[in-house]
Amino acid sequence: MQEFIYYNPKGLDFPISDDILVTTSLDEVQNKSFLISNTNLISSELTAREVDFYIKNSKDALSKKIENVSILYEIAASKYDFAQDISYEQEVSKDILLVANEKEDYDNFIASTLNDDFNLFYIKEDILKSISGHIGKLSVVVDDEGKDVILNVAQIVWFDAKEEGLKQSGTFDPNKSTLENIINTLKENITLYSYKKFTTYDKNICQYHERREEICSKCEEVCPTVAIVKDDKTKTLEFSQIDCHGCGGCISVCPSGALDYAPSNKESLFELSKFYKNKYPLIIPAKMELDNLNVSLKEDILPFAIEGEKFLHEETLLTLLQMSGSQLIFYTDFISKGTGDAIKILNDIYQKRYSKDAIIIAANEEELTCAIKEVSFVEGSYFNFNQEELKKREIFSHRLQKIVGEDDLGIVKTGEHVHYGLVKVNEVNCTLCLVCVGACNVDALQADATDNTLRLNPSLCTSCGYCEVSCPEADCLSIERDVIHLEPTWFKENILAQDTLFACVECGKEFATTKSIEKIAAMMGPLFSADPVKERSLYCCADCKPKIMMQNYFDQKNQGPTDAR
Repeated sequence: MQEFIYYNPKGLDFPISDDILVTTSLDEVQNKSFLISNTNLISSELTAREVDFYIKNSKDALSKKIENVSILYEIAASKYDFAQDISYEQEVSKDILLVANEKEDYDNFIASTLNDDFNLFYIKEDILKSISGHIGKLSVVVDDEGKDVILNVAQIVWFDAKEEGLKQSGTFDPNKSTLENIINTLKENITLYSYKKFTTYDKNICQYHERREEICSKCEEVCPTVAIVKDDKTKTLEFSQIDCHGCGGCISVCPSGALDYAPSNKESLFELSKFYKNKYPLIIPAKMELDNLNVSLKEDILPFAIEGEKFLHEETLLTLLQMSGSQLIFYTDFISKGTGDAIKILNDIYQKRYSKDAIIIAANEEELTCAIKEVSFVEGSYFNFNQEELKKREIFSHRLQKIVGEDDLGIVKTGEHVHYGLVKVNEVNCTLCLVCVGACNVDALQADATDNTLRLNPSLCTSCGYCEVSCPEADCLSIERDVIHLEPTWFKENILAQDTLFACVECGKEFATTKSIEKIAAMMGPLFSADPVKERSLYCCADCKPKIMMQNYFDQKNQGPTDAR
């Protein structure tokens, strides 16, 4: 396999790197395979359509243009190397279920197919009860005169399909396309149906996984299909990659980074960002039309092609911002809930520090033209560090700290789908039981044994509230939600509570915090006041407590009854 190829029947009017094979004829490369191509007319692992867009529209000087074409191929190759979007195949039979209430719809479908195209089952919508499974393995429950009957089919054609039916892969509505297109799609799927793995998942930092109460299930809420389903009994998430559209909406609302985008994970985006130093990144999702887009790209604008449009969040965006040292242009006709919140947060932060927006959104050609004129470098914003193996919140914290420095820039409010917060503790009522530390799986809350303190790094807190519902003390722990304090203390461990250790009155071993022992003694002391040994046991460690209780029992037994004479 050769690496890079550029095809254009008209050729190129300037030279490019020898690493890139240039051809004007598809016949020359027939039966050959390449790593990166500029067109899907040539067999390649990845198509970099942004190359032609850049060549056609860029106003860079010739020497820089030659260099940037090579960089775009290198970027595409790096994207391929880091991608974790493994491809799979699903066997799809000819078994088709047709759901149609109108005889005309049924007749049109039959007239458009041949007898051997499909094994056809036909029902009316009123007897359809439920659909489960995925393309190739769909189970449809229908009401057959009061009895539930299961039809096992590979694909479903449903005229005027209900929304819940379209959430499953393998269900198609001709009224949302054309009957001809749907029939062609059915046939193509039978020949070969392939799909990709779009998400990766780390249950250890998930804010939903196996928690006693539902704290977060944002990913399931925003998923437009059944690719993510939550089990409220076990508090676990189930993922169906075959049902996933790859939009990435779940990634941008995941507070802890438990979910990541397989085609361009955070490690991949960091590596890709290195190519954009001293360049204006123009983010272009794959769904956006480029072939007929005529805009003048001023010098130093370089496309940043991405697959989905919804997965970008505050950490990935800030990484690209700081690695380029520039504002970003985001060319998209749709902003997801999580990405929208992230953009607002970053724009508010940049306005406070640099008096300009971080990200300029352009939804059409006119807005893109304006954004290209507006975009500029942000003096003093470049920042690079080794973020390998750090979590999403840790990376964002470190990068944001660089912006804040030693200044107090005020407060930024976060949104409905991206949460930050400040844990507060009423130290008088805190016994340092550390239940809150055990409840925090992003390490925002920590215990320090060297000085017996409960500490908080606010910049890591997702404001999930699990520490709040887990705290056993009344009026003890609360959260100031949806705020980021742009000041130095936001990024440091702050002491929330501190106590001394209590020494066992028998052996002298320190075994608990003083306030916890005092609290237990205050509760149980009145009940034990008639028995000095029991009362003393309240101040004993786990080893000494049974010893003095047993000794007291034997002493009383050996003493015998009191002499009455």
